Amino acid sequence: MPEVVLNVSNISHFYRAASGFWGRRSVRALDDVSLKIHRGEIVGIVGESGSGKTTISKIMMGLLTPTSGTVELDGRSISEQSRRDIARRIQFVFQDPYASLNPRQSIGRIISQPLKVHGIGTSVEQAKAAREALDVVGLSSRIFDAYPNQLSGGQRQRVAIARALILKPDILICDEPTSALDVSVQSQVLNLLLDLRKEFDLTYVMVSHNLSVIEHMASRVAVMYLGRIVELNVSEAIFSAPVHPYTKLLLDSAMTVAPGAGIPDMRITEELRENLRQHPPAITSFTPA
Repeated sequence: MPEVVLNVSNISHFYRAASGFWGRRSVRALDDVSLKIHRGEIVGIVGESGSGKTTISKIMMGLLTPTSGTVELDGRSISEQSRRDIARRIQFVFQDPYASLNPRQSIGRIISQPLKVHGIGTSVEQAKAAREALDVVGLSSRIFDAYPNQLSGGQRQRVAIARALILKPDILICDEPTSALDVSVQSQVLNLLLDLRKEFDLTYVMVSHNLSVIEHMASRVAVMYLGRIVELNVSEAIFSAPVHPYTKLLLDSAMTVAPGAGIPDMRITEELRENLRQHPPAITSFTPA
């Protein structure tokens, strides 16, 4: 049975926010969230904006310290591990390839920078590894000396993926990796990620509000609402027979090409919101093959 590589246990997180003149209040982003990631699987995290998806991904990466709870990487708390050690094991693919690449650096330098930071190899070896990473993600080494503004959106996201892979991590956390791309390019990037998973035995955490992306990619899906995981199950069950009422609402909100279907209506009243909040979560136990 595949081992648990990342274990999120009873995580809660609060942000401090302004409230009127000189006032401060706490905003609960996560509320007692637990999630186990097994080696080699793709876990999708879905939910509306503000549900806590990005917060939990940053906590998994060690970029945020939770208010309470623990995150373990291979059985060790990430609070006991250095940022460099975590970065060697977990890498992040950001949502916007336009913002995540330094416009003042060449593509070769962007990709090889993690090797330089970690002191891996000589400058010649780093450049060679960067060229090999370009080849892995389907880009020509001719763009090695180019700059981000000379590339298309799809090419930039491939560069971001190459940079994430250069340290040979075990886990990739992808936060809306295709939302900033044209529809025609999205499938190419998603299929690339699937191919890379097989080639390098990667584990993915896919954060997205795009249900079709998660259905295509994920083996398991966690549905988040108001900082909680309200339903967790294998992908097929989530999309064919959802249990939690919020999951049903979320699936019903997806646009469809069916003739005459119109625009879905997902207005959540305060009464409905309270009912959803009080409904017990539907967490299905999972034993990977």
